[in-house]
Amino acid sequence: MSTVGPACAIPVPEDVPTPELLERAWAARAALGDRLVILGHHYQKHEVMDFADITGDSFLLAQRGAAATQADLILFLGVYFMAESADILSQPHQTVVLPDLGAGCHLAECADIFTVRDAWAQMTAALPGKRVIPLTYMNSGADLKAFVGEHGGAVCTSGNAERAFRWALSEGDAVFFFPDEHLGRNTGVRIGMPEDHGVVWDPRVAELGGADPARLAGTRLILWKGFCNVHTTFTVRQIEEARAADPGVRVIVHPECPRPVGAAADEDGSTEYIIRRCEELPAGSSIVIGTDWNLVDRLRLRHPDKAIRCLNEHICPCVTMNRITLPKLTWCLESLAAGEIVNVVDVDDDMKRWARVALDRMLALA
Repeated sequence: MSTVGPACAIPVPEDVPTPELLERAWAARAALGDRLVILGHHYQKHEVMDFADITGDSFLLAQRGAAATQADLILFLGVYFMAESADILSQPHQTVVLPDLGAGCHLAECADIFTVRDAWAQMTAALPGKRVIPLTYMNSGADLKAFVGEHGGAVCTSGNAERAFRWALSEGDAVFFFPDEHLGRNTGVRIGMPEDHGVVWDPRVAELGGADPARLAGTRLILWKGFCNVHTTFTVRQIEEARAADPGVRVIVHPECPRPVGAAADEDGSTEYIIRRCEELPAGSSIVIGTDWNLVDRLRLRHPDKAIRCLNEHICPCVTMNRITLPKLTWCLESLAAGEIVNVVDVDDDMKRWARVALDRMLALA
């Protein structure tokens, strides 16, 4: 199992003035020196991202943390599944900490090991002679990464999902992808599947996830009914309104958005893809982006020569991602500087071994 501990005793109060928090946090950071590397995910608040030594998507950060061999402490500004991935890839002398152990991910929590095991048992019994390859999205728990590793599958990111799907279909008769239905649907279309192809497995329905047995037997794509509660707030109507207001606008969305949104946009791609496209498009470009507001706002500040805005300017940033606050970061840094290793994320050895198998299979596809 994956364990955490010890948790915080009394964190820094949220009402401490920001200048004081910054002074204390930077002092603690300086005291830790090269012993500590801070990894910052793109969706984090500006107030904590200023402390990140390395920024990026979750898997890139996990790799870079492990590569920072001078550090025995890895502090992850992100959510728990990201910290787990960092621990899976970490060096034996490294310890991973998370400023708030309650920083979870709705999408990752759409699938748990118990319902996935039950689905797998039903699925394999219902499909005798058919080889199904399980794929899990990076946005999943360490136990699910270990599950696919043990059952001949792999992990994928939003950036390499197409490659992973092609590999899985070359290895077997069908792909069982979890936990994001929409990334799975969008990827299926990318590799040439009809938009209506595939069977959705609803874990809330006891019998075959509500799937029709005949359709299940005939499909090459089985999709878990899970979703990101940020990316599913974007709609086709929002895209239509953006185009009506500015016919020259470029609409780019994340592939966790529902298929109709992806089809209506000009482009869809991973977080790193979105960042790259904002760099590539010429000065004066009008760009509307369908992803987390914190990243869009950061891109807006980074590219003042371009008109960049969020597809839904009234969207609430990911609530669980935003649990990492400056007071919590300050408390975490001060605790570490005082020699108290808090909020450790520790994936047990057997789970880590199988999860590494799944991650290594993904890396072998590059």
